[in-house]
Amino acid sequence: MHQIYNQYYTVMEKNYTRKTVQSNSDMLTVQLLSNFIEGDISAFSKLYDMHVNLLYNYGYKLTTDIELLKDCIQDVFIKIYNKRTELVTVINFKSYLIISLKNKLCDESRKRVNLSDVAVDELDILSSDNIERDYIDCEKEKLNSAFVSKMLDQLSPRQRKAIVLYYIEEKKYEDICSIMEMNYQSVRNLIHRGILKLRSCAA
Repeated sequence: MHQIYNQYYTVMEKNYTRKTVQSNSDMLTVQLLSNFIEGDISAFSKLYDMHVNLLYNYGYKLTTDIELLKDCIQDVFIKIYNKRTELVTVINFKSYLIISLKNKLCDESRKRVNLSDVAVDELDILSSDNIERDYIDCEKEKLNSAFVSKMLDQLSPRQRKAIVLYYIEEKKYEDICSIMEMNYQSVRNLIHRGILKLRSCAA
């Protein structure tokens, strides 16, 4: 049973600690994007500061050419700045940035091939297949995280705490007894009832 639920609780813990911050960040992005489209230049600067590291981290997985990456990231933001009215159709700004950077890197890499004797297979850009798959997996994880978190919200505070301690933090029953100031059998019963509740919610 421990192994069956461990994967879901691990996802839950990650989401539980970051979901509020992530939600606030997403809402802020939407608001800043709206302000920028309406002409607020300071909103553009804030969007840049919030997302430039995301693009660097993503870009490092696509190419080891740091100067190329820097140039492409700057070009992406310049294009966004010059064509802000076209952003009204953008639903997910982060996805838009990532796709824009990937396309820009590919375009610049093709130009280098055409302007030099470098073979295509020697080009310093990595396949984006795994990166795209990682991004899709990340989005799926977010959905799973939301589902697990919603399930755990059905538990009482003590049931939730006991289950997190046991499955996430991998505490022993004796440790949980000390932390929650309960006897051994009460802790086991609490976790057992929590598991039964989760099963009924998932059914």
